[in-house]
This record gives sequence, structure tokens and C-alpha cells, in this order.
Amino acid sequence: MWKRTVKKILSFPFSCNCDKRSDLSTIIQWILFVNKKESVLCIHRDRLPKSWVCRKSVVPLDLTTFIDECTLSRFAFINRWEAEDSPALKQVIPYIVLQTADLTQTAIYNRQGSEKRLHDLWSLGIGGHINPIDQENANPSFKDILISGMERELSEELIKRPNQDQAKFCGVISEDITDVGSVHLGAVFRILTQTPESYLPGPELSQFQWAKTKDLNQLDMELWSELALALIS
Repeated sequence: MWKRTVKKILSFPFSCNCDKRSDLSTIIQWILFVNKKESVLCIHRDRLPKSWVCRKSVVPLDLTTFIDECTLSRFAFINRWEAEDSPALKQVIPYIVLQTADLTQTAIYNRQGSEKRLHDLWSLGIGGHINPIDQENANPSFKDILISGMERELSEELIKRPNQDQAKFCGVISEDITDVGSVHLGAVFRILTQTPESYLPGPELSQFQWAKTKDLNQLDMELWSELALALIS
């Protein structure tokens, strides 16, 4: 999402006569305007299986079951400004974990993106909101939208990655402990790689590095990363 937001910001006619503080204020107002216009993929909480929306949910699932349940629950694109303020909705987020094939190393980065509630926490998950742009045809299935959104997020966040490394669905994570968690549902995928050095992060993945999997619990991680680690372990 950040690349499209930046393009919109750069297209805004900023005044060359403004001072730096004024320019910054204008940029902030434009970012808020862009977010108000963004639509994100949501499902009503009360339509989802109860085990998916507990105070803490870590639910191993196969992809077919996840797709079927979300399709039956009737998904929709809803204004993000409204969705962020409504725990009655769950915004579906692809959350992709990168690990070496022997599971000894896991990719991590420090949160510094648009979600200020997660700043300075370590994360295992690459991903973001699914938008209408992820509908590649007139009548897309939930699976088509999910996979398209996941692939787009990987392309936006990683400058380079091996084409042969494919993402495999692992299950669902959710939590109602934090404000950000209460309005999101994580669809966890994992990519296993033989060549971790082939991954080149984009600017959103601050301090990207490969860490020893056995030492991850010593980090100050976002709660979703703790749940994802429990899921894939």
C-alpha cells in the first residue's frame, strides 16, 4: 500500500513558497485524506468461526478450509477509516513469514511503517491490507483476491526474492488485546528458502535481517509475531 500512497502524495501540488513546517503539515493532511479513500477487505466478526476471534487465536488450517469459511462469511471492501474504528469488522491481512528451509533462521525487521501503534517492535510478518486493486477480474473468488493481495504485498516490500520460493498457507491468528489486533485477522503464510541471501528488502522493512529462530523469543516482538511463531512451531 505504501508505494501507491507515496505516488498520490508526490502528485499533490505542494507550494514551493511554503516553509518546511507548513509542507509537513500539508503532507500529513494528504496522507489522512488518502487513508480515508482507501477500501480494505473485511469480514464481519460475528460471521467468522468463534475459534478465530478469541482473545488470542492461533488456529492451524489448510487453505481450502480458510477459503471456504471466508467465502461463506461474505467478505466486502469497506472504507478503511470506518473499519479501523469498528471491532465488529475484521480486516483480512496476509502475514508472510520467511524462514530458511532447515528452520534455523527467520527473517525479522523493525516496525517503522504507517502503523504507528506497532513502531519499534520486531516483526516476523510481511504483509498488509487487501484492496480493490487485488481483484483481477470481474467476479473474483476470495482465494483469487487473497493470493493476489499476498503477492502484491511481497512485491512491494521485497525488491528481490527467488521465484521458486512459494508461500504456503499455515492458518489464522487474531487477538483482541491490542487496539490494532482487535480489528484485524491474520492469514499466515510461510516461505521456506535455501537461499536467504537472495532476499533484498525494500525501505519499509527497517533493519531487515536473518535471526536465529531459537532466539526470537528474546526480542521485543509485536503480539502477532508471537502468535505466528506459535502457529508455525
